[in-house]
Amino acid sequence: MFTNRSTRAALLAVSLLATGLLGTVAAPTAAAATTPTTSLTCQGKGVDPDARVRHRTETVVHAPLHTIWKLQTDVARWPSWQPGITDVKRLDHGPFRAGSAFRWTTPIPPNPQTPATSLEITSTVEQLRQGSCIRWTGPAVGAGGLRIDGVHVWTFTKVRGGVRVTTEETHTGAVVDANEDAARAILREGLEKWLRDLTSAAESATC
Repeated sequence: MFTNRSTRAALLAVSLLATGLLGTVAAPTAAAATTPTTSLTCQGKGVDPDARVRHRTETVVHAPLHTIWKLQTDVARWPSWQPGITDVKRLDHGPFRAGSAFRWTTPIPPNPQTPATSLEITSTVEQLRQGSCIRWTGPAVGAGGLRIDGVHVWTFTKVRGGVRVTTEETHTGAVVDANEDAARAILREGLEKWLRDLTSAAESATC
């Protein structure tokens, strides 16, 4: 069981599942958060239907699909365009595909309640359709028994002038259950920051 102070400190780590950054970030101007009645899916599979902490958002990236897809699936290079992700290791070899797994690490800076530490996330690709969608699952673990289980779905749809990137994620675990409103807000910040970074990297690559 987490104390009030340690609950807040641990909740700050929830967003690292999505972005590797702490703190509040503004939503990208092109992004639109939604409250869908149905789950985003990849090959018929969506996020955790029983999770009470979830967020869905999207943006249009003005770059070619192959550029966006390469950035998203070349996980070993995430640290080059996602600040706060310090290390990513593929746990398999060959093309990024269903069954691929990767372990990534991101620091949690010190705060008044906890010392500096890190969060280790192990993600497994459960479903993937080339150039169209990805769904991965996995736990994030940290010091003191912290564990957050995430399910994350991405879809990529060509539109006029670019690609609509849509993402939805759910989190479950004792730490998010302890303060669902805070966990939702932090998850929202993390997903929107990921879209900002992806947009910046993809659009810069086409200049």
